[in-house]
Amino acid sequence: MVIFKFEPLYKVRPWGGTIIKKQFCRKINPKSNNIGESWEVVDRAEAQSVVNDGPMKGQSLRQIIQNNSNDIMGPNWNKNARFPILVKWLDCKERLSLQVHPPKEIAVQLGGQPKTENWYVANSNPNAGLFLGFKKNTEQKQFEKALKDGIVESLCHRTKSCIGDSILVESGRIHAIDKGNLILEIQQNSDTTYRVYDWDRVDENKKPRKLHIKESLQCINFNDVKPEIIRTNRTNKKRVIADCDNFRITKFNLKADSKFIIKHAKTECILLHLIEGSIKIDNTIIKDGEQVLSPYFSECKLTILKDSTFLVTDHFVNQQNLDSSLSN
Repeated sequence: MVIFKFEPLYKVRPWGGTIIKKQFCRKINPKSNNIGESWEVVDRAEAQSVVNDGPMKGQSLRQIIQNNSNDIMGPNWNKNARFPILVKWLDCKERLSLQVHPPKEIAVQLGGQPKTENWYVANSNPNAGLFLGFKKNTEQKQFEKALKDGIVESLCHRTKSCIGDSILVESGRIHAIDKGNLILEIQQNSDTTYRVYDWDRVDENKKPRKLHIKESLQCINFNDVKPEIIRTNRTNKKRVIADCDNFRITKFNLKADSKFIIKHAKTECILLHLIEGSIKIDNTIIKDGEQVLSPYFSECKLTILKDSTFLVTDHFVNQQNLDSSLSN
């Protein structure tokens, strides 16, 4: 069996904290108290995952795909197409901005990229929450006035977040992650975000961060009311928690001393995300918080060393756009 693990890329954010470092026992350099994002799997011009072990250690995700596209991704894969999924840990010590991602047709008009993402809540404080959509159908003019008056929060639907929650944040959905959450974000390979409101926050120079109100207003679905949250726990052995045009995510809870075949060889490329526990694949130990890429040509058979909760992302190869552009 062959798997790939990658070196995380850490991003300092004004809303970040230290939970990624503490919960997953990671040595993070620089030693910052504001690590907001850990980019776990990424294939972009400005950021590349690098293999951290095995015969291809030191090679980027882009290199291994370009040099072994059929083995990694499957037959007929365009080797110049970006890996279609981006995976991040988000440590939300403070509230993130209120934002939206563009739907495909609008992204083209605005020169951005469409982005649908899924949040899995791995940890949360008792008062943690999420902003998702609106409390009720909202007129655009009503929303614009609320922005000017500084009362936009009163229109947005806020719900308590709990460990095990899964939320599909479709493009066009207004959203924000409130403080006190550790979230695994699995998304389309896009970095287009339009910030519509930042809670009057200022940066280290006492200046407000840039907003994208004009672009946001073109993207927001004002009829998106109280979207569904999937509440999960540790009782179900297997449950699909997200299924859209761009990917499918399945949650597994497996007991220690069991074996499980996630996929057979020459079926598809998948990602495995260990939330907690300990897993062995062949002779490689997978630790809490780690991501694994299992390529198309290889079987993926797990040995569960202790009770484990993990996610599997698949069905992204069949949906991939064979655009050969590497500009993003």
